[in-house]
Amino acid sequence: MTTEIMIPEDAKSRLEELQAEIRLQTGRNVTQQVLVAHLIDKAYESRSDVIDSFRELSVPLSEDEKEAMRRDRFRSGVETDESDIDDVLYG
Repeated sequence: MTTEIMIPEDAKSRLEELQAEIRLQTGRNVTQQVLVAHLIDKAYESRSDVIDSFRELSVPLSEDEKEAMRRDRFRSGVETDESDIDDVLYG
């Protein structure tokens, strides 16, 4: 069973370009349906990369985020060095 999906014109153009390039380089005619299914299969091989590509980037921080971090800082009055941090983290 097939289902139609709507894709933006620029994505359709890139799909058509890829389809033509496959035909030129391999001599095989590949339908857009087969090509999209193949791309989805390949995406599942690097599924986490695909998912990560939709995450919002948090770096660099906006100026508001930087200011919020500065506001929440405080000094405990105790000097801390690397060995103190190692002790806390690793026991």
